[in-house]
Amino acid sequence: MSTSAILSTTGAIDKGLAPSYQPFKEKYDLESLVQDIKEHLGESGGISSEEVNETYLISLAKKYISDPSDWIEYFHNDTGKNYTRNAIENINHKANILLLVWNPGKGSPIHDHANAHSGSNESKPLSIKSSTTYGMNEVTYISDDIGLHRVHNPHPTQIAVSLHLYTPPNAADYGYNIFDEATGSASHVSQAHSVSKK
Repeated sequence: MSTSAILSTTGAIDKGLAPSYQPFKEKYDLESLVQDIKEHLGESGGISSEEVNETYLISLAKKYISDPSDWIEYFHNDTGKNYTRNAIENINHKANILLLVWNPGKGSPIHDHANAHSGSNESKPLSIKSSTTYGMNEVTYISDDIGLHRVHNPHPTQIAVSLHLYTPPNAADYGYNIFDEATGSASHVSQAHSVSKK
């Protein structure tokens, strides 16, 4: 089963200050987003289930306008790592919602989302098919069917924060593969650990 991720960039933090934001007349907060995702996923097996509409989940993520007061309680940054995974919600072991904190100029290795069918026996250099920079409150979608990927904070001084929905949460449960860009060879990471405030 392929794990899919929906990513919503939530902003940047400079010198420990929360990013500024524009208030909306009707606020769709993080709690509402989590509740709507939980209702939509219900008893199904995640985004790859026939009952789950990934387009609808993406539309929910697009409705959410980042407000640091929504996610600051989950914010933890380990400056000794490239990024820190902060658990917001585990939805019946079918999905998890995380706040990822990216240190300045740092990022993830090239990786998959623990799809058992990904990877190849032949090792060859990896080539970039596309590269996109996302700004605050922009949403994207990735799955192993689309390809390998990495996430990087290009800013030299600001911390970046992003909100992720993983369904099913295979990386947390079974681990995932990271790939060497020069050789294409894969290494398995046993589990993706998160900091949890709950």
